[in-house]
Order: sequence, then C-alpha cells, then structure tokens
Amino acid sequence: MVLRLYDTLSRRKKELSYSGDEVTIYACGITPYSPSHIGHARQAIAFDTLVRWLNFNDIPTKYVTNFTDISDTIIQAAADEGVEFTEISERHIDSYMKSMAALNVLQADAYPRVTESIDSIIKMIEKLVRKGHAYIADDGVYFEIDTAPEKYGALTGQTLEMVRSGAGGRVDNTGLGKRDPRDFALWKLAKTNEPFWESPFGAGRPGWHIECSAMVFDQFGEQVDIHGGGSDLMFPHHEAEIFQSECCHGAQPFARHWMHNGMININGEKMSKSLGNFWTVAEAIDVIGPLVLRYALINAPYRQPIDFNQVLLEDAKKNHRRMIDSIKEGGGLSAGTSWQEHQSLLDSERKLVKGMNDDLNTRVAIAETQSVVRALNRANSSGNSSLAKACIGWLSAFAGEILGVIPDMEKMDEEISSKNEKLGLIESEVIELIKLRNVAREARNWQEADRIREVLSNLGVELQDGERGTTWNLKDD
Repeated sequence: MVLRLYDTLSRRKKELSYSGDEVTIYACGITPYSPSHIGHARQAIAFDTLVRWLNFNDIPTKYVTNFTDISDTIIQAAADEGVEFTEISERHIDSYMKSMAALNVLQADAYPRVTESIDSIIKMIEKLVRKGHAYIADDGVYFEIDTAPEKYGALTGQTLEMVRSGAGGRVDNTGLGKRDPRDFALWKLAKTNEPFWESPFGAGRPGWHIECSAMVFDQFGEQVDIHGGGSDLMFPHHEAEIFQSECCHGAQPFARHWMHNGMININGEKMSKSLGNFWTVAEAIDVIGPLVLRYALINAPYRQPIDFNQVLLEDAKKNHRRMIDSIKEGGGLSAGTSWQEHQSLLDSERKLVKGMNDDLNTRVAIAETQSVVRALNRANSSGNSSLAKACIGWLSAFAGEILGVIPDMEKMDEEISSKNEKLGLIESEVIELIKLRNVAREARNWQEADRIREVLSNLGVELQDGERGTTWNLKDD
C-alpha cells in the first residue's frame, strides 16, 4: 500500500513514511469547557478514518489524542457555575466520549490530560530556559521567538504584522512580561483563586501550546509520524509546537506529516454561538442519528470545508437508510460472503482503494459504496442471492470496517431478528386493519380511514398507498 497524505508543512501530497514498527499519530483534542460541537466530531472522524484505513491494510498504529483539561475557559466556566474546574472538564469529557462511541469512533490508544502531565511540562520548560529559548518574566515564562526565527510561519506563512493585528484573535497579546508580541506563554503564574501547580518558576499552570509538545514527547519521544487536528489549530498552536519541540529536543522535523481537516460552515456561514447556528455533537446525533451524521461528515474529503445544511443532511439520511435497508433485505451482515468473484465489485474495490490512498478521499469511497448499494438492490429485486451476499460482504468490509457507517453485525442481526419477531406477532392484525381501511376508502369514509391509519401507526406500522394497492412495513425505531 502506498498512501499519499497532504502535508500542511510542505504544501503537497507526500507518501506516508514512518520510522518504527507502527505509525505514530497525535491529534490535538478538545478543551472540555462546554459541550463538544460538530467540528470536533469531524476531526475525530477524520483521524479515525486514517487509523481504520492503515489497520485495514495491516499497518499497525499508535493513535493518541489529548484533553486540555485546564484552561482559562474552563476556569471561567467553573467560576460561572460556582464549582471546581474538574467538575466542568469531567462532565464534558464524559459527554464527548459517549458521543464518539455513538459515532463509531474507535477508542484511541491513549487520552493524556494536561493535569496528568504537569511534571513533563515543567521539565520541558526548564530545558528550554537552560538552552536560551525561553525567559522568566514577572508573570510567567515565555518562549522567545527570535531564538529560532527561521521556524516562524512554517505552517501558515504568518508574519509579525499579522500577529500585531491579532491574527484573528488566536494570539494572546496580554502577557505583561513579553519581550516581543510573537513570544508565547509556556507557564502562567496563578491569579487569585485560580488552580495552580508548584514549579521552579512559581505557582501557576501551563500555557496552551507547551502541553501538547510535552504529551507528544511522553507518548512517542522526540518525533511523531503524523500530527494535526482542525485547520484552526495551525496558527498559533501547531506553529508553537514546532518551535518548542525542535528547540527543546533538537530532532527535526518534529512531525513527519502535518494533517489538518477542514472547518464546518452552517448554511454558508461560520458556525458560531453568537450567530445562533451552533450545533453540539449531542444535538446533531439526536436530530439525525449518529451514523447518518458520520455519513454526512465523510461525504467530502477531510481537508475540504463542509457546508452543514438541510440538503446535506437529507441526502445523508436517504442514502444511509437505503444502504441499511438493502443490507437487511439481503439477510443482514451475517449473510455476507466474499466479493472477489464479481468483477463489478472488484472494480468498485479498486476505485475505492485508489481514492483512499490519494489523501483519504472518502468522497470516492462513498460514491463506490452507493454504487454497490444499487447493485445490492438489483440483486434483492431479482432474487440473485449470490450477488446479494457478495455485495453485503463488500459493504461490511468497506462501508463498515473502513468508513464506519454500518452498525456492528451483532446489533444489526438483532434488529432484523426483533423486526421479524414483531412482524409475526402483528401481521394478521395488520392485514385485517388494512382491509377495513380499504373498505372505508372505497366508501369515501375518510375519517374512518384516517382512524385506522392512526391505529396502525400506533402499532409501529407505516403504510404506502400506490397504484398496486397498499403496502406496509414496520417503522424504524
């Protein structure tokens, strides 16, 4: 397998390279001060898809994502509620993990937290001070950009003028002890009533950027194969990580590949609480279902921005339901067999593999999935059980194992068994009620016909009136 990933640093697609027996991957995780939003879901799904694709191709991985469980925002949220900061972070970490499980995101190999990494952070800051890359000021410790000016703007091309103008609010210009506006905090001395840890620089807590550098070092050593997150983290967070890690440890490059996913817009506008278009992950799951949400978020290459709108959601809902219904009609995932004897399925496999190896193009993978679903529908309609089983086997492997948009086999088979059992219990009653409704309709007694439809609906039955009469099925739960 030759996987080419777009590398943000070099601004081109590069063949994946890794130094050890496994690909090491670090994605910057959430700051749990409020409920996670769908942008967090997109990042998690993007890196989950990467891990799934590598493992599917027998390439072992070690994937780590962190929790920044102490920050200004967490401290403020705790003060607003009158609780300890740990209560805020634990609540939102728990909610995040439940949402990720619902979205079929595989568990990472480790979830380090800032509050568990303080010793490593302090040691790294001490080393940077000793090497002359950081200085102690009245309000904390700062990294001095001018000690390695060649690294500035590596990922994004940011300039000093951009920083002075605020860089979109992503840069903290408030430090009283800064020598230069570009310098950034490694350690912040605690203010009154703030949580703190003791250090050689005074009681305080880490700055934002140093945290991930220390956790990467704890997990992987001086270098990591793939590092990234949302594209909003490129500057200043990931720029700062390059400074800190390479200046502290000496190994270059700090990350062999930089991977960043695109942002989510809502109906053409940037998602924002102030605009009232903010979707939490939990809200989106409640409205459209977790696997439909996952389907919608991978129906575009991970680097491409997504416009989250009704058309996108309706398309994802329609296509995902068609896929699941087709698999159930074909006998469920347990009915799946090998697809290698069917040329059309081999062609779809080849196209999907080519797309995934070209910077994880999940749009191509979704297109081939839809093609196989159409073939499965034709096989179901014609009674070609051999082809149907092969299509299900293909979908189980590629839409299931790689894209993660199919429920696990045991769950799906349980649903089919439960549905068949319920069908057996109510079938005769439903048939009689439909007959009575047809009589009422012929007599133009619409009130009675509607009453019977309501009775059927309460039994969990949905009707379809067509030229060939009335058909029925059980509603999805």
